[in-house]
Amino acid sequence: MALGKLQKVLISESLDPCCREILQAGGLRVQEKPGLSKEELLREIRDCDGLIVRSATKVTAEVLEAAERLQVVGRAGTGVDNVDVEAATRKGVLVMNTPTGNSLSAAELTCGMILCLARQIPQAAASMKEGKWDRKKYMGMELNGKTLAVLGLGRIGREVATRMQAFGMKTIGYDPIITPDVSATFGVEQLPLDQIWPRCDFITVHTPLLPSTTGLLNDSTFAKCRRGVQVVNCARGGIVDEGALLRALQSGQCGGAALDVFTQEPPKDRDLVNHPNVISCPHLGASTREAQSRCGKEIAMQIVDMATGKGLTGVVNGQALSKAFAPQTKPWITLARALGTVLCMAGKQVQGSVQVCTLGTPLKEAGSYLTPAVAAGMLAGGTQKEVTLVNATLLAQEAGLKVTTTHSDVAPEPDSSTDLVQVSLQGTPHQVMGTVQGSTPVLRQINGATFKQPAPLSGPVLIYRAKASDTSALTTLTGLLSKAGGQLLSYHSSSTVAGEQWSVVGLSAPLSNLGELKSHVTEVFQLQLL
Repeated sequence: MALGKLQKVLISESLDPCCREILQAGGLRVQEKPGLSKEELLREIRDCDGLIVRSATKVTAEVLEAAERLQVVGRAGTGVDNVDVEAATRKGVLVMNTPTGNSLSAAELTCGMILCLARQIPQAAASMKEGKWDRKKYMGMELNGKTLAVLGLGRIGREVATRMQAFGMKTIGYDPIITPDVSATFGVEQLPLDQIWPRCDFITVHTPLLPSTTGLLNDSTFAKCRRGVQVVNCARGGIVDEGALLRALQSGQCGGAALDVFTQEPPKDRDLVNHPNVISCPHLGASTREAQSRCGKEIAMQIVDMATGKGLTGVVNGQALSKAFAPQTKPWITLARALGTVLCMAGKQVQGSVQVCTLGTPLKEAGSYLTPAVAAGMLAGGTQKEVTLVNATLLAQEAGLKVTTTHSDVAPEPDSSTDLVQVSLQGTPHQVMGTVQGSTPVLRQINGATFKQPAPLSGPVLIYRAKASDTSALTTLTGLLSKAGGQLLSYHSSSTVAGEQWSVVGLSAPLSNLGELKSHVTEVFQLQLL
């Protein structure tokens, strides 16, 4: 995919000054406007190519629709709950985050919360400020020998686990992705959730907010826990059902809770915040100088790398696009897109099943990024929306187009030493095959007709099929070009199949009218390729 030039970036929240400085050093214009209202954001975003947010700015479908030039949303932090990723994907807007930037700060806050729950430090400090001396009231517990359940064993969860092991805590946990063998390397025994609830003294959650994790701690799970269990949530509001937590606190089933996040921020319902056994903070997980500097620096560097074509990191919704920056994969992505476009025009349809076959060992892992490229090419002529590697898969599904891949390490003779991409429209005779010569994508075959000299697939291209013995099509085409002031840059013809040949013609500019040519050919179409 050819990205448009990034020129202007809006920073809508307070970030470390290094973020602005790195963007400007990378040649980007930067607008810093923290605290925008929704209406102000809708106005400001219209002419911006990039948007950088923390967690307060809500990047909704409405905001994305108003952003006429937007190419990337950068989240200076881990989660992207405040970004409508599906709407961004549909529009072809990349979403990035900085998954490692605030991990240590969030982990350290969690550990602090566990210590505060064990020794009631905030309540005792508040009591002292009131002039009291309540030594008996704030009887605590040692962490040594207690069991900590860590739900979510990614970067933050494992940092919490290893730190709390230093206090003598036994750490158990659950993660649907991290394997038990991996978690064992950092001292966490993985168990099914039903076995975790009755065994733990403390629970800390470190998962994203997903349908599967919303209300992970609820009335049912609290009932299975030890009486007096302590709960920490420094991840996302909603993972712990706030109503269920309040009921568990009121009944004594939950002995205390430490909350840095809430379903609604700031929380309007103060019952939890005001409960004597609840310690609460105003979403401070990433609020350290180090984390803010790290996140601001990382997101700025990621956007500058994108703008300069150096590469993509931290991509949430366009992993295939990250491959488009590698010099060795760029021409193959361009080829796959071109083959998709040629197949769409030759087959005269966008719907159906398309089979992409990669041939040659170097292309063994290429299916992941060639599939959306083929889909983008197929859709390019049949939709009003801009199709990119970001949204191609989603738009293809909605258009009724299914693209699948297969691979063979060796191409068939006589191309056994050549790496090839073959794209077929299932249930039809339509098939195209191409390769890359140097850095140029070329067409090797179309519907069984082979080009002895492969035809370049770039720029304005005209492709037609005509009787092999009839040269009138080429004569007519050169006449049309002469009238239009254009030039024929290249001409390649295929082998003969059923008395007909395919011709691929490189043009200096597209022709506006093919009427005269159509009477001399069986079929003809024009393409504007990358």
